[in-house]
Amino acid sequence: MKNDVAIEQFELPTFQELPDMGLYLKQVVSYLNKYLQPLGNIKLTSSMVSNYVKHKLIMPPKDRLYNRQQIALLFFIAIAKNVMDQEDLRKAISIQQKTYKMEVAYNYFAAELHNVLLYVFNKKTQLEQLGHDHTKQKQMLRNVIMAFAYREYLYQFFREV
Repeated sequence: MKNDVAIEQFELPTFQELPDMGLYLKQVVSYLNKYLQPLGNIKLTSSMVSNYVKHKLIMPPKDRLYNRQQIALLFFIAIAKNVMDQEDLRKAISIQQKTYKMEVAYNYFAAELHNVLLYVFNKKTQLEQLGHDHTKQKQMLRNVIMAFAYREYLYQFFREV
């Protein structure tokens, strides 16, 4: 596949690398799309982000500025919305908030997304076991990511034939 190199290089920033000074809506959308671009069909718009706020998937911006936690959640939503309906997405976010701190949850999500994409796109022969604990919450997240990765693989495959 043409996008194989992009998949190999695809990596979300760590939680600490996410902007913390606050970004306006257009800046947030641009920032997210820059990182999501190698995935091809994954894009966010300002109206999508506004709808996530309206539907209480993320907290409203403070003084029209989005913070690191909101940006981290938007990365998760951008991926998970492709394989989950809004109510299940809301439940997944709630589970994360009750189980892990945002920084831990986001960094695990970013590492697992990279891990799974490399596996699904045949860039490595087996999945790594990330983290120390093996909870049903982490298994659910891995399955969401696996569903997304296989969907993305098929999307790219059929787009190229």
